Amino acid sequence: MINALKKTLLVGVGAAVVTKEKAEAALAEFVQSGKINAADARAMARRLARQGRHEFNAVRTDVETRVKHLASTSAAATRARIAALEARIAELEGRKPRTRRTKRSAKSA
Repeated sequence: MINALKKTLLVGVGAAVVTKEKAEAALAEFVQSGKINAADARAMARRLARQGRHEFNAVRTDVETRVKHLASTSAAATRARIAALEARIAELEGRKPRTRRTKRSAKSA
């Protein structure tokens, strides 16, 4: 499960890198074509980076919260299963073991 989360996060980081490169290329193209000036392009790039970090942090916080909840729920279920098994073992240990009659003990009786 942890590996799946790591892979998911790495895919997200990879997508962010590709998106950043595409955004930089698009901004450079806008500057070259004269649609915006270089200062505006830099400001846009900073704004995009800031928004990206904000969204990444929000997603990370959400994922951490969900993983902690899942872990605590799983731990509670595990504790309940262990308690049920311990009760069952105690019940079984409380019974007298069945004795199996062997051929020798049957002959002597």
